[in-house]
Amino acid sequence: MSQTEIYTQHLPNGLTLVAEPIHGIRSAAFQFLIPAGAATDPEGQEGASTVLEGLSYRGAGGKDTRALSDALDGLGLQRSGGAELEHTSFGGALLADDLVRALELYADILRRPALPVAEFEQERELAYQRLARLEDSPAEKLFVELRRTYFPGPHGRTALGTREGLAALSAESVRQDHARRYRPHGAILSVAGAFHWEPLREAVHRLFGDWEGAGPAAPAPATGRPGYRHVPQATSQEQIGVAYPTAGLGSEGYYEARMAVEVLSGGMAARLFTEVREKRGLVYSVRAVQQSVKGAGFILAYAGTTPERCKETVDVLVGELRRVAEGVTDDELARARTGLLSALIMQGESTRARAGALGRDQYLLGRVRSLSEIRQAVEQVTSESIYLYLRDHPPSDFTVVTLGPRELEVLGAER
Repeated sequence: MSQTEIYTQHLPNGLTLVAEPIHGIRSAAFQFLIPAGAATDPEGQEGASTVLEGLSYRGAGGKDTRALSDALDGLGLQRSGGAELEHTSFGGALLADDLVRALELYADILRRPALPVAEFEQERELAYQRLARLEDSPAEKLFVELRRTYFPGPHGRTALGTREGLAALSAESVRQDHARRYRPHGAILSVAGAFHWEPLREAVHRLFGDWEGAGPAAPAPATGRPGYRHVPQATSQEQIGVAYPTAGLGSEGYYEARMAVEVLSGGMAARLFTEVREKRGLVYSVRAVQQSVKGAGFILAYAGTTPERCKETVDVLVGELRRVAEGVTDDELARARTGLLSALIMQGESTRARAGALGRDQYLLGRVRSLSEIRQAVEQVTSESIYLYLRDHPPSDFTVVTLGPRELEVLGAER
């Protein structure tokens, strides 16, 4: 995994440009992270970020919706992005020769959107439909409820919003929200692929250098009391979610915690799959992931089972989450490391994935990790270092949420 140069430019207005060349390709990807996510939606207007993101594409810079879409399609842009918890992202991948032209269009989308009053209701209706689809996706709804329970404040929101929050929006409130939150201070533009640094830097200064202002500060994440909550839903299956704290990106022990999760859920030979599904036949799906927001790290675990076996599944699942603190074997660690490094190599070969990683690193760490740095950190993790970290930070304070037809009467796993 060769070392490449990572360029960083901090504009006086607070916008940060980070870029990493990927040699031997002809494409590039870019991503804007605008600090206008669900966590800073106006109180009582939950879902504003989603509606504003969609409406931003309905004409900009003097172009109407059709003209803007034609201009983006004319570049062959494979668009990506959407409203998220801490940001709204805008970006895509395309041939590198058209990168600056794409940035010119996005300068209009971000800074000079039409936000047409006549199309506001259409965009809000789409948001209602996305929210309604949760009822047809029990696993997705479970994670929404799990995060809401684990983070009882703004970090527990979903970008989908609420029906009440969407109903409270108006075309005028969305315009005011754009003026308040779509500001350069704290925004990040990440680029990966084929580009020349000086022309890129000059183009970004030209397009965004006179943008001014700062949006509202993001709230600090706050977790609730651990415990159990049931969400009733008439389904044939029971969905189980578990959340608990761990080291976040940039914190001491992050890579030990990351490798422990890989041992738990890094493939078909991982512990959760073999112990919960293969040996006991309790579930049709089981997994765990480590996630970070700014200021906190946490692990989310999931299992899907029948109502009759839900209590047993919770006990076994939480038992396995606890048991990893007793130690992992060298063979388990080797498998986990191989899987993680393979995924890292594939990410490095994808301009879109790498652009996303650059932006996340810059936001969470204030700098970008090279692929070589990540690989070195992963390779330095040992079974002993995992044991020592989990000895001092054992999995505990579990928040457990079930969704389905049956509430558990007795649950002793939350501590």
